[in-house]
Amino acid sequence: MLKMYKEIIKWDIYEIKTKSTSINGVMLRGKIRKLCLENKRNVLAENTQDIEKSVRFAIPTGEDPSTIQEYLHKILPDASIELVREKIPNPVLSKLKINIEDRYTLD
Repeated sequence: MLKMYKEIIKWDIYEIKTKSTSINGVMLRGKIRKLCLENKRNVLAENTQDIEKSVRFAIPTGEDPSTIQEYLHKILPDASIELVREKIPNPVLSKLKINIEDRYTLD
């Protein structure tokens, strides 16, 4: 039986940092997810492991991040939100170096 797969989605990854507001342990990932569910949007959200006190989210490449950014600035007034990677297929958000495909071989 031939399996039909959908085209792989490419994602743009954004990094959220704050100057003083707590960003971890405040259900931020769940809030981002709920916002996107209510707006019928695809999103990924993870805490970072490669840097401290940061959260990353990803949306499909080409989509406008402004709704998410506006919400984040509303609940985290001192947040900075930076686009850190573009057009990444099947991203891992916790450690960006995992997304470098040349690092791996399939044995």
